[in-house]
Amino acid sequence: MTSTTSKYADFENLREQAIALRREGLSLRQIRDRLAIHNNDILNCLVKGEPPPEWTKRPRAKDDLRERARELRAGGMTYDQIQVELGCSKSSISLWVRDLPKPERQRTREEASAIARKGWEATLRVREEERTRTKQAAAAEVGILSDRELFLMGVGLYWAEGTKDKPHARRERVAFVNSDPGMIKVFLAWLDLLGVGRERHTYHVMIHETADVTAAERYWADFVGADVARFGKTTLKRHNPRTVRNNVGDDYRGCLVIHVQKSADLYRRIEGWWSGIHAACGQSSGKV
Repeated sequence: MTSTTSKYADFENLREQAIALRREGLSLRQIRDRLAIHNNDILNCLVKGEPPPEWTKRPRAKDDLRERARELRAGGMTYDQIQVELGCSKSSISLWVRDLPKPERQRTREEASAIARKGWEATLRVREEERTRTKQAAAAEVGILSDRELFLMGVGLYWAEGTKDKPHARRERVAFVNSDPGMIKVFLAWLDLLGVGRERHTYHVMIHETADVTAAERYWADFVGADVARFGKTTLKRHNPRTVRNNVGDDYRGCLVIHVQKSADLYRRIEGWWSGIHAACGQSSGKV
């Protein structure tokens, strides 16, 4: 049996030596070298219960933060306030101060609600700024429209929003209805591209009877550059008192209906163009 083995066998004698060395201020590494014990499990067992010397303890960076957090919590600060003060995470703060009593409410519910609203308003403002930047960047991507791009877009626009012929109700005439001035603008530009003169246009407004009908008629007349006298009779939608309408206020101007006179041939061509578009989609590579 080797010398080291006999030392391990005489555990109690080794333990006395290890404890004595520990109390003299030696580190585990120094005790290991002094007693020639190279098994860490045995070494830890020999000095179990003996605190390490102060000089071997590593300073903990968060000890000061922990004590400061407890002081602030005892002084009545919330987790949010402590986080701002110390710059550490709420999870750490919660762990450090969870045994301390929760501070009494220092604000009324109304004051707390006002602060929350203010914070939410700031959040909404940031979201609106992001939304605006995204829209502006997307608008810049369009650039200048070619005649072909406008032509194809106009066909799709009409097929989405225009009057269409049905087997049970023949309507081979061009009529377009929309409340969005941008849609109206694109549709008029498309008709101009096709060579459909403005003298062939007729207009009328569709709007709720409770709205400012006269102002709406004047707005659409100015928008399309036509005299109000050229407008047909406005279609009024009866108001249902049980219905809560959101389309109210000065910005509500109803819908503008644009009719193109003598347009049966144009309608047939539109229907043919649309057939050609969706047929071509079957042959597309699918790449934008």
